[in-house]
This record gives sequence, structure tokens and C-alpha cells, in this order.
Amino acid sequence: MAFDKDNIIDQLKDASITDLNDLVKSIEKEFDVKAAAPVAAAGGNAGGGAAKTNFTVELTEAGASKVKVIKAVREATGLGLMDSKKLVDKVPSKIKEDVPKADAEDLKKKIEASGAKVTLK
Repeated sequence: MAFDKDNIIDQLKDASITDLNDLVKSIEKEFDVKAAAPVAAAGGNAGGGAAKTNFTVELTEAGASKVKVIKAVREATGLGLMDSKKLVDKVPSKIKEDVPKADAEDLKKKIEASGAKVTLK
């Protein structure tokens, strides 16, 4: 049995979204697999495309009250006191990486409430 991928691709081009969705479900069921969205490689989104979903929370300025910031970083990361202090002392520093947007924004608010400046990347 010859596998003509070009012919299959041509057929898929003419299919509706509903037909494609049904096809994916059928393939998942037949081969006992789960279709997953592709993960974008590091380096950005040059052509626009899908919105970024995970972020790196980066401490950019410690602010005037380092003790409060250290406590906030320690609470957010679960690190010990010395490790949290090192992160605060060597700004800019990554507090957490690959964090969902909602969690990243929540973390940013908590750390900024202690007087620090935080950016999401």
C-alpha cells in the first residue's frame, strides 16, 4: 500500500474545521494517542502567531526595603533565606520560569507589593 502524503494534504486543504476536528478525534481513538498543540521553541514569535502563555518572572529592581522583597521572593519560590537574598542582591534575576500568565501576574503583584520592580518576559 503506497502512502501518498501529497494527496492527503490536498484533501485536508479542502476540509472544513469540523471535518478536521473529527479526523483528529478518530486518529486519537484509532491509534490511542493524544494530539497536543506544538510547543514554540525559545527565541520568540517572529511571525505573530499564537499568544505567549508562559512567562519568566524577573526581579529588575529590589527597591528600598530589601528585607520585605527577600521575604516575598522566599514565599514565592520556596527557597531558603540565603538563596532568596542572593536573588534579590543580584538583580536582574529570574524568580520563576515557565509560569502560566495568571500565576506570573499574581506573583508580580505580590513581589511589587513589597516595593520591588518585576517584569514578565
